[in-house]
Amino acid sequence: MGGDRCYKRHRAAEFLDFLKQIDAHVSQGLDVRIIMDNYATHKTAAIRTWLARRPHYHVHFMPTSAS
Repeated sequence: MGGDRCYKRHRAAEFLDFLKQIDAHVSQGLDVRIIMDNYATHKTAAIRTWLARRPHYHVHFMPTSAS
């Protein structure tokens, strides 16, 4: 996907940018499964809204003690 990218900060804005990069490179009609920890950044209103508009994205959260 055009190279790895490290961010100085790990806010919802950077995570949303990451999701948009994934979305730009996924072929139409494919489901996307994302497995992530329960970090608060992954659960902001902006992230939830973005994901809700993309029903082909399926999010799976790891149990808190597993991450």
